[in-house]
Amino acid sequence: MYFSKKMKWALLLSFAGIVAQAQVINGEVLDLLKEGNKRFCTNQMIHQHQDAETLKTLVEGQHPFAVVISCSDSRVTPEIIFDQGLGDLFSIRTAGNVMADFEEGSVEYAVDHLHTQLVVVMGHTHCGAIKAFLDTKDEHQHEHADHGHVQSILDKLDSEPEEKDVLENGDDLYNQAIRANISNGVRQLRESDPMLSKMYHEHQINIVGAIYNIESGEVEFLNI
Repeated sequence: MYFSKKMKWALLLSFAGIVAQAQVINGEVLDLLKEGNKRFCTNQMIHQHQDAETLKTLVEGQHPFAVVISCSDSRVTPEIIFDQGLGDLFSIRTAGNVMADFEEGSVEYAVDHLHTQLVVVMGHTHCGAIKAFLDTKDEHQHEHADHGHVQSILDKLDSEPEEKDVLENGDDLYNQAIRANISNGVRQLRESDPMLSKMYHEHQINIVGAIYNIESGEVEFLNI
């Protein structure tokens, strides 16, 4: 049977999607991220899928094996710290890794149309957005501060129940606030109607939290 080049690529990409789904079911996709981060931390990166041949294979479509929602911080680039390449990760980045309708819609697109089954909400140490949020709680320092559109990010953080609990009961406030924001993001997606909540509870997708340590380069996956 004759297959055109275009049909061959379509079949290849379809097969890649099936393999990716099987990997998620077998718990292997999370290991791909962990192994890539280990290579990054030990300076043994392989820089896979970063060549002209990969570009050609991606023209007809994409099948990223994980969605990573992370901070826009220039020190936190998922493809680098997980040692991945073109087409591997569906990356969504905002300051403070906060999410609203645009970001949730992007996750829905990845899991529904691209059949990506692992979603990672990743915060990081030394997060400027979290520091700015905590600074707003110092009324004497920021009583008359004008935050412009950044205020929408601060308002989102201020609305999170996990952050309120840290402010009321937490010690090591900065680091606990970072982790609270990750927990909120994971919960937000797991409870997101109409799609993500249903897919999560039916075990079609997994949604996990992680924190990237800027000092060491290590990613810690959290038990949330």
